[in-house]
Amino acid sequence: MQIKPPYLLFIGDATDKLSIKMAQSLADWRAELCVGELSVSGCTVSTGLNQCSISEAAKLGAKTFVLGFANSGGVLDKKWLPIISEAIEHGMNIINGLHEKLTNFDELVTLSQKYNTSLLDIRHPNATFVTGKGYKRKGKRLLTVGTDCSVGKMYTSLSLEKAMKEQNIDVDFRATGQCGILISGSGVAIDCVIADFISGAAESLSPDANENHWDIIEGQGSLSHPAFAGVSLGLLHGSQPDALVICHALNRTYMRGLPHTSFPSIETTIELNIAAAKLTNPDVKVVGISVNTSSVTSEEGNAICERLSQTFGVPCVDPLRDGVNSIVANLC
Repeated sequence: MQIKPPYLLFIGDATDKLSIKMAQSLADWRAELCVGELSVSGCTVSTGLNQCSISEAAKLGAKTFVLGFANSGGVLDKKWLPIISEAIEHGMNIINGLHEKLTNFDELVTLSQKYNTSLLDIRHPNATFVTGKGYKRKGKRLLTVGTDCSVGKMYTSLSLEKAMKEQNIDVDFRATGQCGILISGSGVAIDCVIADFISGAAESLSPDANENHWDIIEGQGSLSHPAFAGVSLGLLHGSQPDALVICHALNRTYMRGLPHTSFPSIETTIELNIAAAKLTNPDVKVVGISVNTSSVTSEEGNAICERLSQTFGVPCVDPLRDGVNSIVANLC
């Protein structure tokens, strides 16, 4: 699967900032590869990139049209087919991170063949996996886990990789979701792996490595989320982490998408993840807490992080506001 930049990011008529995480991730981490964003009437959010039509993007050399939104269930709304078709007619490949495949739509398949473009359903792995074995692997591994979905596990993982590279630490980011795959160019969308093979897929994602090498493995879901705990558990077992970073977003009162649920504490999240991780690594430990403090001021965020650091005895930071060097230092 060859992903060709530059990209035009399509965010449709989104009204929820979290729903455009595919586009926002690229805008934040690979802005130099993007020509702009495209939205339609009704859209109230933005990645911060310039608005750009399909024809304008084509003139700027865009090679790939990215469906930059997500929704519950990962369904591709048919109302977007004419816009996708227009991008194909302008010679663009289409990248889709939804559960529903582009190749399910015969008209898109026919059109892409006519214009010699590719339909890339990057959420669906092409590899064949085996069941997890739990054998001890060489090298070191850090997994980001969370109190909920969409609390910053990918951003924390990428921030850690960047900071460690700057300190000349041997490290790789291992993507486990469609956004991370698009950013890094490789990985496994773990939520599309058959349940029996999730831990095995995670093992293959982070194989034996040099003694001092770190794999920073992007977490998914939450052990406390009724819908996605199974994916989180399989990834936790297969990752065999030496270190965990707990990710949390301030001012949530229920699990994402489930108003009837209660929100877990950081303490509960630590207990659940440590207990589960010990199945494949009895020596696992929490090395840091990452908090999305964007809902409060920087001063309030700093105070909250300081209190959490004192409570749990590990560094606590907002990666975007504070950086993650204190967590990296705690790995040594």
